[in-house]
Amino acid sequence: MMNVFCKTLLASAMAASLVSSAYAAEPLKVYGKLNVTAQSNDVSDETETTIQSNASRFGVTGDFELGNSLEAFYTIEYEVDTGNEDKENFLARNQFVGLKGHFGAVSVGRNDTILKVSQGKVDQFNDLSGDVKTIFKGENRMAQTLTYYTPMFGDIQAGVTYVASGDSDQVVGDNTTGEDGVSMAVMYGDAGLKTSAIYSAIAYDSKVKGYDTARATVQGKVAGVVLGGMYQQQEALDSGVSDNGFLLSAAYDINEVTLKAQFADMENKGDSWSVGADYSLGKPTKLFAFFTANSFDSNDQDDNYVGVGVEHKF
Repeated sequence: MMNVFCKTLLASAMAASLVSSAYAAEPLKVYGKLNVTAQSNDVSDETETTIQSNASRFGVTGDFELGNSLEAFYTIEYEVDTGNEDKENFLARNQFVGLKGHFGAVSVGRNDTILKVSQGKVDQFNDLSGDVKTIFKGENRMAQTLTYYTPMFGDIQAGVTYVASGDSDQVVGDNTTGEDGVSMAVMYGDAGLKTSAIYSAIAYDSKVKGYDTARATVQGKVAGVVLGGMYQQQEALDSGVSDNGFLLSAAYDINEVTLKAQFADMENKGDSWSVGADYSLGKPTKLFAFFTANSFDSNDQDDNYVGVGVEHKF
């Protein structure tokens, strides 16, 4: 049933994108990416070879002019797990509708929290085995949210995500019902470092998915090297245990090749380090390779991953 729905949605969106709309502020946009790797995974002292999808996705997004400088906007996005033997391989990602104007933008639905968004592009191995979520809490996409972004004040923007207590991920420990959660952040600059030399953010989660989390992120370019850093403190609501951690990342372009490295550590959890390289075949397509080693305090065996893959955006 889900496959039928998603195929119908995609076909309708592609057809609509080919015709003009009297109501759209911009043409309806179909977008996505396929990121697939062939990799060797040495986990818990057992080695397995996989051809796996890394958050491959497709979605539709658009705007609708309402007049009086007011616009409606929406996004419906699904993850497509190409390596899942189950043909029902669609998973919900961000799916929301909202209004934007001189006051900023407000949306309701399934969405990434502001704290997650605030990391910008500091995670050089996002969606791969070395993703920051392997070590850090706070990389949350919540089902029942209301999100507000302020207008830009120069290079500064703030945002807040309210997470409803009815979200099933808000239940902690033996509680039968959850609590309301709030995620907030203040961000400076352009996360892509195209319009500003530096990007930085301070963010905080209160009672979101079982944790209180404080995070500071900074990224900038020095002598052609993109350097990034993150510091985080996270406290589990059910135990009151507070842990501190940090992440350091670097990337350097040599013509079409981007060399990357990253290290993350969280006390009472473990550490992760990764190295890799991307080779650009054109703006939408790249080849890449990586090695990741994840070490967890809960066991003595490191988990090692070696992969090569291709990513194409559309």
